[in-house]
This record gives sequence, structure tokens and C-alpha cells, in this order.
Amino acid sequence: MDADLGVTQRLVIPAGELAERFSRASGPGGQGVNTTDSRVELSFDVARSPSVPDDLRPRLLARLASRLSDGVLTIRASEHRAQLANREAARARLLAVLREAAAPPPAKRRPTKPSRGAKERRLAEKKRRGDTKRGRRTRYDES
Repeated sequence: MDADLGVTQRLVIPAGELAERFSRASGPGGQGVNTTDSRVELSFDVARSPSVPDDLRPRLLARLASRLSDGVLTIRASEHRAQLANREAARARLLAVLREAAAPPPAKRRPTKPSRGAKERRLAEKKRRGDTKRGRRTRYDES
């Protein structure tokens, strides 16, 4: 379990930078819940980690701002009965959150103008629609 976490090619988190805490979990497990520390809290210090590249750090901090507490990202896992399964679930969730936050922003949209043909088709359709509506009008002067 003490393996490095490969988020992207540029961002690999050494196992030593991840802090794990264990506590008693609620939920399934019967009487075992009261005695075993199966809940896992996995913490990673995004703000002060030396493994995060300097150009990537502001993007991570901005995108994870609502989830950080003093620059530390904490993931909790308690859905499994076994501590090992919860450790794996917490690592998988941390990996998914960091990958999403580290993804480059989408390319900017280049504004385009409608083509001349598209403008002509739009105006022709407006003309046809107007003619259709004009044909539905009742004529008051014919009575």
C-alpha cells in the first residue's frame, strides 16, 4: 500500500507525502464497527508539497479551493468493512480528484461569423414563415 501515486506524467506523489488516519466507522459491520478502526482519512498537502510542479500548483489550488483546509486535501472512506479496502478506495478517490483538477483547461473557442449562404438561408426561411403567417390573417375589409 505504500506505493507512490502517479496522478499524471508530471505529478507523482511519493507515499511519504500522504498521511493516513484511522478511526471507527459507522455503517455495516455489526459489532465489529465498534472495535475496529476501518474508516480511513487520507490527507495530501497540495499547497506545500515539493512533488507538485510550481506551474501546476495554482491550478490545483484554484480548482480544489472548496475542498481544501489550509492547503490540505482530505479524502474520507468508510464504505467498506475492511480497512484495507477503505485505504484503496481513498487512494482511488484522491487520484480521481487530483487528475480532474490537474487537467489542462479546454481550448478557447475561436469566434466565427455565419457564412453568406447561412445568412441567405436564414432570411429566406424568415420570408417563408412571414408569408405563411400572412396567409392565415382574416380580411376585415371583405365582409
